[in-house]
Amino acid sequence: MEQNSIGKNETFFDIHHESDIPKYQQLVNAINNAIAENVLQRGDVLPSVNKICKANALSRDTVFKAYSILKENGVIESVPNKGYYVANETKRVLLVLDTFKAYKEVLYHSFVNNISNNIIVDLQFHHYNIDNFKTIVNNSIGKYYKYVIMNFENESIPNILTKIPNDKLLLIDWNIYARPTNNYVFQDFGNAFYNVLKESLHLFKKYKELVFVYPNYSDHPKETLEFFIRFCRDFNIESKTIRDLKDFKIQKEYAYISTSDRFLGLFLEKCKDNNLEPGKEVGILSYNETPMKKFIYKGITVVSTDFRALGTRAAEFVTEEKELKQYIPTKLILRESL
Repeated sequence: MEQNSIGKNETFFDIHHESDIPKYQQLVNAINNAIAENVLQRGDVLPSVNKICKANALSRDTVFKAYSILKENGVIESVPNKGYYVANETKRVLLVLDTFKAYKEVLYHSFVNNISNNIIVDLQFHHYNIDNFKTIVNNSIGKYYKYVIMNFENESIPNILTKIPNDKLLLIDWNIYARPTNNYVFQDFGNAFYNVLKESLHLFKKYKELVFVYPNYSDHPKETLEFFIRFCRDFNIESKTIRDLKDFKIQKEYAYISTSDRFLGLFLEKCKDNNLEPGKEVGILSYNETPMKKFIYKGITVVSTDFRALGTRAAEFVTEEKELKQYIPTKLILRESL
């Protein structure tokens, strides 16, 4: 592959002539990346159009187009007869989440509120679609200072992520297909969930049976279901699992665990229809804290990681140049629904 670069403070202008990425976009990406890594700083003078053309075998139209895009974005400015210079040290970060649910909104706001004003966050969603995920990653290469990405279950994920330099990549939320060298901030869907169930044991004993509602459409990690089964076996608790919500019929003196807020709404509706009081005649333990669950009914008991802490730690990865490998604790928040 042919590759050209130019001299002092200009070696970041690498143009790959056989790449599918347009040459003007490669130049835009290179300058943005140099600013993000402090190779270029505010006030630094950029090479002239003629110098870039000569050093990289580019047309003047290509270089002018790249510089025009950077000017439109407020990254560079120009002075007549003096050339172009860096006007802004803005850094761009890519945040990729699965979907935008209420608890992900908590994570997002914690993340953006804990980064500096010169960092712009581009938020995208993969919706558990591998083609969408691949397109997002492939189109982002070279455009961002850091990448904060939520994984999901697909064996193609590791190979796709190898395109991102390890020191720029942070995996969040779910430890699946992570490599030992990856930076991460995860929650534990296995042992931590089991420990929360143990903490709730005295409450579950109030009920005849414990039901895990794990809908067929759920993308929640399956290890949570596995640890539920282990818990019930270890403590001799009558239990069952419901996968199809059509099979749900609320029963007095039963307690329910669910990863789905859609089911939570259905549960409360059935309680009302059948004159059953949550926390006394039936119970519910909901997964993932949201701002509203403390206010719903008399308060919904939840098992949840701290999404604010997860967002804050992810922000630290963006603002600090150091390795990050951490699990955020999972906790039980007791309210009147159990």
